[in-house]
Amino acid sequence: MTIVTLLLLVLFISLGRWQWGRAEFKQQLGDAFTTQAERIVALGSKSSTALPRYTQVETDGRWDDSRQFLLDNRTRDGRAGYEVLTPLQLADGRWLLVNRGWVPFEGYRDRLPDVRVAQTGREVQVLGRLDELPTAGLAGGRAPPAVSGEWPRVTAYPQSAELARSLGVDPERLESRMLLLDASAPEGYRRDWKPYAKGPEQNWSYAIQWWSFAVLLLVLFVIMNLKKRNKA
Repeated sequence: MTIVTLLLLVLFISLGRWQWGRAEFKQQLGDAFTTQAERIVALGSKSSTALPRYTQVETDGRWDDSRQFLLDNRTRDGRAGYEVLTPLQLADGRWLLVNRGWVPFEGYRDRLPDVRVAQTGREVQVLGRLDELPTAGLAGGRAPPAVSGEWPRVTAYPQSAELARSLGVDPERLESRMLLLDASAPEGYRRDWKPYAKGPEQNWSYAIQWWSFAVLLLVLFVIMNLKKRNKA
């Protein structure tokens, strides 16, 4: 009983610390998301990784809507859908994937949404925030994009190198970060960008719950041992 109690105590305390760490991480993301909204930076020849995450950048390029990706398993208000990743070729030949927002899943996997760009092939100025590609909690949730076949190509939690391979471009010429298209920009869909799906308050609550379990377990252990002594 003592060994089991100690193991559970360590487990509950560790889970609480993990949830608290997640809350602090989300808090930092929220602060960065707010801070980086204060100014706009011209991307120019700079790498997307040379700037802080969530930096608002402005860049010129040409849309290529003939090769687009649909990020699968993206939900809004409990409804399934896709986020649309459209390649933008920059003036220096690099490629930047622009997340143009969320579109709903219509109920048929063989009927993908029409996500063509009206200004494809034209020189445009694009405004948005730099962000990381979404990552899966479990490797089993990933689905790399196909390297052949029709477009757009459905993928779930892809890596930059996999997207480059599917596009048929040099991985070094594809920016590893994507651009979240500004809500006021044309050619987009639903774009209620947030640094996280659920705020740090939820993780703080979970941390307190795990630590409460640890305290309760310790109290029960002490009470049970006191009863045994009294009986003896």
